[in-house]
This record gives sequence, structure tokens and C-alpha cells, in this order.
Amino acid sequence: MIYHVVSIEDWRKAQLQGFYEAASLAAEGFIHCSKAEQVKGVLERYYAGQTGLLLLHIDEAKLTAALTYELALSVNEAFPHIYGPLNLAAVIHVDELSTNTGF
Repeated sequence: MIYHVVSIEDWRKAQLQGFYEAASLAAEGFIHCSKAEQVKGVLERYYAGQTGLLLLHIDEAKLTAALTYELALSVNEAFPHIYGPLNLAAVIHVDELSTNTGF
């Protein structure tokens, strides 16, 4: 299982178009994801104080795009990256995140 943080409005847009493309896919060529033990740190580093966020639970086996684990030098950890649009069938659960970045 891997995880991705998304705004409620971006997730609604994905449901209408039938797939999800994060802004990072166009800018960097992949969608940033996390392993379970990395989610808390990602939320604290990049989403502190933000509201209107969801956490997608993604079944790696159901992905239609390539998945690669790559080292993030800033934290010296390997993170999962999806190289292509996220097919909605791979998202098996969605949690609404609280303002204290918990799930």
C-alpha cells in the first residue's frame, strides 16, 4: 500500500475525468507518494496547517502506470513515485485528513 495527499477539489476533478494527474506529473514526470511510515513526515513538511485534504490509499498491484522507489536526498529515504496518471481503480480507500495532519 502506498499513499498520496490530494486536495478535495483535485480529487473531485479526477473522479470526473476518470483518472488523477498531480501537478508534479507535468512538472517532474511522476506523482509523489509515500509509504505508511512516511505519511506523517510528508504532512508535517509540506501540508502543515492546510485544510481540505484527502489521503488516497493506493494498491500498488492495481496501478496501470509504472511505480518506482527513488531516494529523496533531503530526508535520505526512498519514496514511491508513479510515472503516469493514477487509475482510479488503484485507489481502494480515501481518508479525509484533519487539520492537525493526522489520519
